[in-house]
Amino acid sequence: MNHIPRRALVTGGSGDLGGAICRALGANGVHVIVHANGNLARAESVRDEILASGGSAEAVAFDVADGETTRAALATLLEAGPIQIVVNNAGIHDDAPMAGMRDEQWKRVVDVSLHGFFHVTQPLLLPMARTRWGRVVSISSVAGVIGNRGQTNYAAAKAALHGATKSLAREMASRGITANVVAPGVIAGSMAREAFPPEQIKQIVPAGRAGTPEEVAALVAFLCGDGAGYINGQVIGIDGGMS
Repeated sequence: MNHIPRRALVTGGSGDLGGAICRALGANGVHVIVHANGNLARAESVRDEILASGGSAEAVAFDVADGETTRAALATLLEAGPIQIVVNNAGIHDDAPMAGMRDEQWKRVVDVSLHGFFHVTQPLLLPMARTRWGRVVSISSVAGVIGNRGQTNYAAAKAALHGATKSLAREMASRGITANVVAPGVIAGSMAREAFPPEQIKQIVPAGRAGTPEEVAALVAFLCGDGAGYINGQVIGIDGGMS
């Protein structure tokens, strides 16, 4: 009997954290759809890494903040069958104190993190529900739990994901679908290097170090598997004790 692998869409899969999540899912035998916003070549690079390791993957590019474009891209992907795993990892930050924040800074950050969650997840739910199994994992931030100066837009968008996820979990649980949030703290990568010098990390993170993308990816991969079927509607911090 042929085993058809489950299909996973990882938005923002071309970045440091997204790439680690894609690789972890690929190592678990999942067919990974690696998403990028505009840089398809980066998504193709992650796809090629998964293929070289014996996994199954493809690459796509579209703007999750554009509902019409996203729905069209997903319709094409769904022609090959349901997508049973979705990891909402796409997000941006555009920091400023709220007193000096521009209207477009607020709206674009919310558009990508929050509206993008809806644009990507909503079209996948009914096909997922027909299979009686599914996993929705949204990547938030410790900023959405405890706040962070200069990030009212980012924290608002991420905190909104928490409420949406808890509600979605209640709606879909009877169909074998779970919805959870992973809220990382300071994670090593290009974004952390720019924002957090090593001495600051030691001051603000009780663990005294940044986390690794692979540590976050291991948690996400677990939540996307069969063993996490009774974990639902949770916001799980992975932040070295910050929250």
